[in-house]
Amino acid sequence: MPPPKDVVKIAIQMMGAIPQLIDLNQTKPLSYVLKEVCDTWNLNNPEHYALQYVDGQQTYITESNRGEIKNGSILRLTTSPDQEAERLYSGIQSNNLDVKSDSLKKLANLSQDVTFAQEFINRNGLKQLFHIVEEGNNTGEILAYTLKAFMELMEHDFVSWETLSPAFIKKIVSYVNMNAMDASVQQLSLSILENMVPSSRLLFDVVKKEVTLDRLLTHLQVTNQQLQLKAMALLIAMLLNANDAERRDMMDHLGERNIRQFIHKNIIHSSEPMGDEMAHYLYVLQSVSLNLLERRMRTPMDPYSQEQRELLQSLRQAAFESENEASASSFSTERRRSLCAKEFRKLGFMNNSNPAQDLYRAPPGLLALDNMIYFSRNSPSAYSRFVLENSSREDKHECPFARSSIQLTLILCEILHVGEPCSETAQAFYPMFFGQYHFFEELFCVCIQLVNKTWKEMRATQEDFDKVLQVVREQITRTLSIKPTSLELFKTKVNGLNYSEILKLRQTERMHQEETLAVPVLELREKLKPELLELIRQQRLLHLCEGTLFRKISSRRRQDKLWYCRLSPNHKVLHYGDVEEGVQCPPIESLQEKMPVVDMKALLIGKECPHVKEKSSGKQNKDVLDLAFSIVYDVEEYYLNFVAPTRYEFCLWTDGINVLLGKEMASERTQSDLDILLSMELKLRLLDLENIPIPDDAPPVPKPPSNLNFCYNFSHAEQ
Repeated sequence: MPPPKDVVKIAIQMMGAIPQLIDLNQTKPLSYVLKEVCDTWNLNNPEHYALQYVDGQQTYITESNRGEIKNGSILRLTTSPDQEAERLYSGIQSNNLDVKSDSLKKLANLSQDVTFAQEFINRNGLKQLFHIVEEGNNTGEILAYTLKAFMELMEHDFVSWETLSPAFIKKIVSYVNMNAMDASVQQLSLSILENMVPSSRLLFDVVKKEVTLDRLLTHLQVTNQQLQLKAMALLIAMLLNANDAERRDMMDHLGERNIRQFIHKNIIHSSEPMGDEMAHYLYVLQSVSLNLLERRMRTPMDPYSQEQRELLQSLRQAAFESENEASASSFSTERRRSLCAKEFRKLGFMNNSNPAQDLYRAPPGLLALDNMIYFSRNSPSAYSRFVLENSSREDKHECPFARSSIQLTLILCEILHVGEPCSETAQAFYPMFFGQYHFFEELFCVCIQLVNKTWKEMRATQEDFDKVLQVVREQITRTLSIKPTSLELFKTKVNGLNYSEILKLRQTERMHQEETLAVPVLELREKLKPELLELIRQQRLLHLCEGTLFRKISSRRRQDKLWYCRLSPNHKVLHYGDVEEGVQCPPIESLQEKMPVVDMKALLIGKECPHVKEKSSGKQNKDVLDLAFSIVYDVEEYYLNFVAPTRYEFCLWTDGINVLLGKEMASERTQSDLDILLSMELKLRLLDLENIPIPDDAPPVPKPPSNLNFCYNFSHAEQ
């Protein structure tokens, strides 16, 4: 009979006693259970004892968490939280350093438990910890255990961080700023400051003033990974809690100190593997840096801004001024305006008379203009080549630089999540971000050239603009997913991922999505092939039985005579003969010529056909060459020559003749039909398995039972 639902079987240990195996009734008060346990071991005052998990965090058992006890749990009978809190509170005040150190060590461990933490805080224990830190006489282990216990107690949120005294904060700051200080103390001090920063603006200002960015950079450059991690955590906390102006100033200062290059070299490419926490901090640092672009991204162009209008004009001048500068000076104002409009159209602006209107949309706003200016100034030859190359193309085939730049900037902002709040768990940073100055602008320079390359590969027209940019987005996303370590490597990879490769990848993914590449499905495909190939053979022979109208081609290539050919219903004879114009399907009896299938020796196609060879002296007609086939019969000097009316007929007839000859069907139509039939058949067969993952390997067959005496005797049940 199974035990009641409210009863769990557990073991209880106590130092120096034989463990008890009991059935814990969850409906009885915990005080009653403790009394029974203490009575068994002849212990007085059961209220001074508590149960605690032996494994894991060794949490105290209370009425609120006792429901988490599972069958087979091992518990320990120990001193109750209030008794332990009282004992440790006295111990940390001891003048005996060994007693004090041991008490603080145990306090740091027990403070993780919420029940104990509340008891200790209720005894004003935090004030005693403040005193230990503020008096400044303790170093090494005692100080480390004190800070550890303080951190654990504060984690429970019973006390606000704003209650910390200035003297305590000053001491914590001094530990961070000292050069000769125990690493464990510095790590804990950095963690305390990290928790203070988001608590209030006042504490943020204190930390920002007392702990300089240069000091944090010093901690980042140590070999101790834990100290490095805590310094990065405090830096990120300060960046996240700063206002926009402060954040921009801090990022500028960090840029001057080459923090990104240091991270790229000493953290990302460190010999030690990177932990998840550091990866998250690097993601946040990347996100904060990229979000500095948000202001420009959300600011539309101001048509009345002289500075912005001059930037637009500089784009035009960089591409065209050298060729028109001399002649334009003599033009009238109207002529110069017309010339400017023409040049802005060549630059790819949709509104060439007022190009500023193209930049009214925000996002990407002025960020798109910034990118175009950066490209024209930092890659002038590539910029001129892009613009002039497309200026020489036909209007419908030119790739519009400005329109592409605006859309590409928006795509990059979406891919890199510019302007989006940081995730609390994400770890997806790009290593090349930390190895490149002006990362966003340089990435744009690579990608705008990719747009032009892909445009040419797709032979795109203006109507294909969205399609091209969709392919470019996919090229960028796929390349970023492999986390290239440098912009040069990104450039190599993304340019290697051309349009044809994208199409292949899409096809492969589509097949994977349909689970047509799973091993069991591939095996099923192979089993279905013979049956479906036989179906295709029957269809080909049926088509030959229906027959086809062919044209004879004379020596002058005049297609003036018609003849018909069809296979007999028993598949033994080919009937053929001349027919008049307008006859669509003559009866088989009207076809006078016959060729027994048994006399057929071989099939020739294309250049091998004699009726093509005879006329090879003239210019070859490629259409005829692709549609020509001949049947060799009786002896090799006799041929029946065909020129199929369409490629479709050519495939069906050559396949059908190969079936009659007992050979494999070799036309491209066979493979196409087989793929369609296989796809349809597989989908029908797998219909019941929709959304169920198919494993690559079959599940293991279980071993046979040791005996077979498990047959149920129904006759007993019926009685």
